[in-house]
Amino acid sequence: MMKPLLALCAFVSTAAFAQVTPSDAWVRATVPAQKSAGAYLTLQSVQAVRVVGASSPAAGAVEMHQMAMEGQTMKMRAVTAIDLPAGVKVNLAQAGYHLMFIDLKQQLKDGDTVPVTLLVETAAKKRDSVIVQVPVKPIGYTAPAAAHQH
Repeated sequence: MMKPLLALCAFVSTAAFAQVTPSDAWVRATVPAQKSAGAYLTLQSVQAVRVVGASSPAAGAVEMHQMAMEGQTMKMRAVTAIDLPAGVKVNLAQAGYHLMFIDLKQQLKDGDTVPVTLLVETAAKKRDSVIVQVPVKPIGYTAPAAAHQH
């Protein structure tokens, strides 16, 4: 009886540590030769944490990027972390933070699902992984207004 209880405690402590809830995830389908794609989602955490990395078997690398206006020009730059304040929904959307799949290993097709692993770090520098199943949407897909960066 003790082993199942220990297994349950381990599961609960891992889930309690992560405390990051992903929602509204999506990535747009790609054309055959396309080598990059942006992925978007909303993240919410019970405690203040930071996303400090991401990976996916669908890409050679997954980078975290931020779009921002610099004068009259929208610029995209890589960032090393995305802060998730406690209890606040953070949208990774087309006009702000997002994930960038670099060196895609194959075409992303409408209806497929792409796994993404987010590396999350607490203020105490403890790290945990959160796996998100990201659905591939049609090439012409536009996110609902509520999913845009605020």
